[in-house]
Amino acid sequence: MQPLNTILEPGMIVRHPGQPDWGPGQVQSVIGARITVNFREAGKQVIDGTRVELMPVHNP
Repeated sequence: MQPLNTILEPGMIVRHPGQPDWGPGQVQSVIGARITVNFREAGKQVIDGTRVELMPVHNP
């Protein structure tokens, strides 16, 4: 099974499992392991995909 981060694309809605208070975020870009996400409550964050597995949200 492939890691979840490998299926992420710009426009997808995700949650950060370690920061639930950030709320849902929209993926802005995926460049290698660097995933830029604009979170509702935390703004733009660059996530290291080798350390954090973002969770896709089906009903934001």
